Amino acid sequence: MRILRPKDKGYVAALACLQRHSSPDPGVSKTVAEILAKIAAKGDAALLEFTKKFGGPALKPFEISVTPAEIAEACNGLPKDTWKAIDAARANVRAFAKRSLRKSWFMKNRQGAITGERFDPFRRVGIYIPGGTAPLVSTAVMTCTLAEAAGVPEIVAVTPAGPDGKVHPALLAALSRCGATEIYRVGGAQAVAALALGTKIIRPVQKIFGPGNAYVVEAKRQVFGKVAIDLLPGPSEVLVIADKTANADWIAADLLAQAEHGHGSQAILLTDSEKILAATVKSIERQTKLSKRPAELAKALKNTLLVLAENMNAVIRIANSYASEHVSIATEAPGEIAMQLQSSGAIFLGAMSPVAAGDFLAGPSHELPTGGAGHSFAGLTADQFQRRTSVVMFDKKSLSASLPFIEKFSEIEGLDAHGRSAAIRLGKK
Repeated sequence: MRILRPKDKGYVAALACLQRHSSPDPGVSKTVAEILAKIAAKGDAALLEFTKKFGGPALKPFEISVTPAEIAEACNGLPKDTWKAIDAARANVRAFAKRSLRKSWFMKNRQGAITGERFDPFRRVGIYIPGGTAPLVSTAVMTCTLAEAAGVPEIVAVTPAGPDGKVHPALLAALSRCGATEIYRVGGAQAVAALALGTKIIRPVQKIFGPGNAYVVEAKRQVFGKVAIDLLPGPSEVLVIADKTANADWIAADLLAQAEHGHGSQAILLTDSEKILAATVKSIERQTKLSKRPAELAKALKNTLLVLAENMNAVIRIANSYASEHVSIATEAPGEIAMQLQSSGAIFLGAMSPVAAGDFLAGPSHELPTGGAGHSFAGLTADQFQRRTSVVMFDKKSLSASLPFIEKFSEIEGLDAHGRSAAIRLGKK
């Protein structure tokens, strides 16, 4: 945990380092390229080889796919309170998703031609659910539900299995409930490669969604063009903006909640109050002892940064530069601060809005831009599961009205066949 105050030597330089632009690690890029090439050449054999090589179970080809019997067993054995939590989150996420879907529309342009946009669901999408140290049931809800709400008929989920070759039952149940039509127990860059390139067992998809580690993110980057991708979400980030009215214990709790995701996660406090900064430091030290994930927390706390700024204007300037995945505003007038933020993935207004509520339940997807990508990208939305098609229809009258302009562009650009293709329909050439 690092603390920065304006009087500290190197304060300005340290803040400048927060202006990050995510770029792939050359070693990671090389490894991922090799994985993609081998999956392309050897398919399922390479998929199983890499699964074992990178710490996963030794699977047989027929074990790649999770069977309907396994899914049924997971669903039947799930406690009622777990079902209630999954269904509550799914209901909120689905309702939010339905509101954000785009609808087809049509109009007449000035020459009378009919133009418009048609929005259809992708036919087949792939969704990556991280495994690692925790079964991310909420990620299943926050991704598959959007695909289902958009009407995607084939929703293909991939997720790493545990050492015993099994996927956590709560995760299986959530995937099934939220619309996954196929589930495969593989993860890592090799799973992304399988989704993009296809193997004998896993047919290729049109678009890949979901967060992951550096190798998964780099694999998504490298298959872009072969398939579409959503965004490149990496390790979790939270930035808390606090003034003197904030509750230091609540700030510490929010910082630790995101930090417990482990290595690579980053938690930052920006405040103009020395009292709040000092109290937050003490609360972090106290609450850390309560964690059930001390190893993961210890790694992430190395990236935790508490910054004292000269005033709230400086806080806002730093926040906009950093472009955090999550921004929690614990100030007297949170709405005023929020209106000045221009690069946040998700904003949580007021002291009673914990980031965890957005991670698990609120409604918007928790898959959000990280690594500074918030300057250019938004978080996952339901309309990203829709494919846009433009529609154009002329009749004789509208084409006649349009012909002079078409012919002028044809003349300027030296593309006479373009102009002729319109004129010939009107008997002029």
